[in-house]
Amino acid sequence: MTISEKQAGAATPTVSRLRKDAVGLVGVIFMAVATAAPITAMTGNVPIALGFGNGLGVPAGYLFATIVLTVFSVGYVAMAKHITSAGAFYGYISHGLGQIAGMVAGMLATLAYVVFEASIIGFFAYSANDTFKSLANVDIHWLWFAFLGLALNAVLTYFDINLTAKVLGVFLVTEIFMLGLTSVVTLFHGGGPDGLMASSLNPVNAFMTNGLTAGAVGLGLFMCFWSWVGFESTAMYGEESRDPKSIVPRATLVSVVGIGLFYTFVSWMVVAANGVKAPEIAAKEFAGIFFNPTGELVGVWAVDLFKILILTGSFACAMAFHNCAARYLYALGRENLIAGTGRTLGATHPKHGSPHIAGFVQTGISVVLILAFFFAGMDPYLHIYTLLAVLGTLAILIVQSLCSFSVIGYFHVKKKHPETANIWRTMIAPLVGGVAMLYVVVLLFQNQEAAAGEASKTLLFKLIPWIVLAFAALGAGLAVYLKARNPVKFEIIGRVVLEDTLERD
Repeated sequence: MTISEKQAGAATPTVSRLRKDAVGLVGVIFMAVATAAPITAMTGNVPIALGFGNGLGVPAGYLFATIVLTVFSVGYVAMAKHITSAGAFYGYISHGLGQIAGMVAGMLATLAYVVFEASIIGFFAYSANDTFKSLANVDIHWLWFAFLGLALNAVLTYFDINLTAKVLGVFLVTEIFMLGLTSVVTLFHGGGPDGLMASSLNPVNAFMTNGLTAGAVGLGLFMCFWSWVGFESTAMYGEESRDPKSIVPRATLVSVVGIGLFYTFVSWMVVAANGVKAPEIAAKEFAGIFFNPTGELVGVWAVDLFKILILTGSFACAMAFHNCAARYLYALGRENLIAGTGRTLGATHPKHGSPHIAGFVQTGISVVLILAFFFAGMDPYLHIYTLLAVLGTLAILIVQSLCSFSVIGYFHVKKKHPETANIWRTMIAPLVGGVAMLYVVVLLFQNQEAAAGEASKTLLFKLIPWIVLAFAALGAGLAVYLKARNPVKFEIIGRVVLEDTLERD
């Protein structure tokens, strides 16, 4: 059962609308790819995977991840053709697996996107401090950059979603240009000291520790999958897009395949540029595997530009996650499951159509998180970025797994839309995708200490699984309580959509 604005009237206040027809296909793709943050993913994750994971097999790892996530997306876009909701996973899982599972997913997805903004702001603040010191010889405390980033996010996302899409588009084009420039120059140069090293693309190498004496395949593969977090945000903008039935599926597939091929190419060229010693260099110099070839093949000016674009790219990523978090808070709030949230979190700006109150709440939460880490004496990169990224990634991977199984539940258990259902698209692909996602969750559990690095010694790291479990239990508990005490509100969980984005025939 889907609850429209009119049907929900007895249980909720009038649903405030997000701005309709505000963004097109290109805008949705820009926001999804910006959330995946190519320059942050490449410079942050490739060195770890290369130096401590599957070594020279990193490009093959990205190719493997591309295939798995494309399979996952097949079922995801099948749901998107019939259901549009700012809550994305929340709405899909509620329709496919029921309201209790939907509420669990809603709480976990909200947790993930809420902490992701603070996580990326930590990386942004660290990068800004380092960039200003290296390029301008000015030492400004990272906390000021964190506040600046959060303030800009709050202001820019307050307005029409088109403004955000334009800002993200500019940043995204520049960071892709920089990564692409170094990679293309390396390709035409014939690679580095050992040539193009095409063998690093062999899928078999994704599951081996090539060139490493003490690597961990699981860590390498996890870092590859981690690089994609955020691509699924295409569905969150469905209610604001011009033709969600067409735009969301197309934007999702373009984002997944496009990001995947780009990641595979860039990581391959990084390996080729550094040669067989790439794992050794990555373990010692991290981003040096990008900066050294760029300086040699393009010029010193390009290294400086690279550092600046890492800064702007991380800011763009934080802004994209701010948008995601605000829309999840809005999607939960507009259902008014907790009295008063419908007119606060679930409200939209009368002129801009943005979830402005949810956005300000998200900013407030991020400020509290940043200050908590600051007063605890923690580092913006080693602790804020790393710990919150591991927490959010664990939560969102669980939700992605549930989403895959919800496709099977929706089309084959509940027998919805038989014209869309088929064995491959809505049964086999989601099953394979769901199992693969669970495998990545296992990889995270097995390699979380390596992924967290020095931060694994902290209390927060030890609490991460319990925090995820607590939010899942909170979601399940709220749903069960409403089912027993307020069945009308229980039926609304994950089901409030507007009339023109009602579950489509």
